[in-house]
Amino acid sequence: MKQIKLILALGLLLITANLSYAQMSDWKQQKDFHAVMSKTFHPAEEGNYQPIKTRSAELAAKAAAWKNSAMPESIQNKKEVKKTLKKLSKDAGKLDRKIKNGVSDEVLKTDLIALHDTFHTLVGLCNAKEDHNHEH
Repeated sequence: MKQIKLILALGLLLITANLSYAQMSDWKQQKDFHAVMSKTFHPAEEGNYQPIKTRSAELAAKAAAWKNSAMPESIQNKKEVKKTLKKLSKDAGKLDRKIKNGVSDEVLKTDLIALHDTFHTLVGLCNAKEDHNHEH
């Protein structure tokens, strides 16, 4: 039952990811991070942790580059995006260090899912539109 719930949750994440990516802003560093995340996260969903184990430093570097890049003017909630980017970069760095120290696949999976969730939080924040329709 636990595996069915996990499979359903991951399926929903994939659908959300595809919709969110289609709406993603033209922020180069966001797309660069996503390219590595997708090539490492999706194999891990299938139990193949080799891609994340070999590309964790690259993922951490892409997260840091995204955090340190200029934010597009179209981003509405800049403060929250900046805070979440900081978390993404910090967590990607921690994951890279854990992998270099021989973390178990179970811990790796949990941390990678959490990093992926943070990424999707960022995508949502980057695509959020403020409602300027103030009807009283």
